Amino acid sequence: MHKTGKVFLVGAGPGDPDLLTLKAVKAIALADVILIDDLVNPEVLQHAGPAARVVQVGKRGGCQSTPQAFIEKLMLAEALAGHCVVRLKGGDPFIFGRGGEERQHLMAQGVVVEVVNGISSGLAAPSSLGIPLTHRDWSQGVIFVTGHGKSAATNPDWAALAKTGLTLVIYMGVAHCHSIQQSLIAGGLPVTTPVAVIQSATCSTQSQLISTLGSLSQDLASSGLGSPSVIVIGEVVRYAELCHLITEQKFA
Repeated sequence: MHKTGKVFLVGAGPGDPDLLTLKAVKAIALADVILIDDLVNPEVLQHAGPAARVVQVGKRGGCQSTPQAFIEKLMLAEALAGHCVVRLKGGDPFIFGRGGEERQHLMAQGVVVEVVNGISSGLAAPSSLGIPLTHRDWSQGVIFVTGHGKSAATNPDWAALAKTGLTLVIYMGVAHCHSIQQSLIAGGLPVTTPVAVIQSATCSTQSQLISTLGSLSQDLASSGLGSPSVIVIGEVVRYAELCHLITEQKFA
């Protein structure tokens, strides 16, 4: 009787290949087929076996991407053919990685799926600047949120988020930065609220910007930063070590 293969949904972390987990390394080594996202550092493929087949399935906001339906169909076909499949995603598969959708689709067809968590850029990006997402003096919690919903009806309620007093970590928010800024200010968040934008976190090409909510759009446009970036909004940004001279001037 033909045996169905298995699919690992593997988080490859924010970019630095040294941040790959040991469990992720083991899964990659087992793979017959690896479906790798555009944002994954290709250096992680050094852990793959020599016979592993690597398929590029680029997924990047604002750019041409492989259709999600095609990726799910390919994973299913390879698993039903008896192969060990690793779906390599940037960050964590269950944080804005469509891992839930893929797991549901595969399990409905009788395929065994194992999720291997990775370090999300929402954690790694602020940490790279010495910014804690929570702090007893400044923030009692953190909210991870996408910069835009699947449709206008599912866009975040920025006014409600502005009133929480919690650190906001915004994924895929650069393209909608101006509207996010205006909505948060309209919701009552002070224009003096510190903001950090970190592009390509933990990679050799990492760049960052320290600003305030009131100046965010203008400063971001002048900086030249783009996607993939994480936007961090909240008083904890005062702890940005790499930019301490700027923060002292900005937030004094």
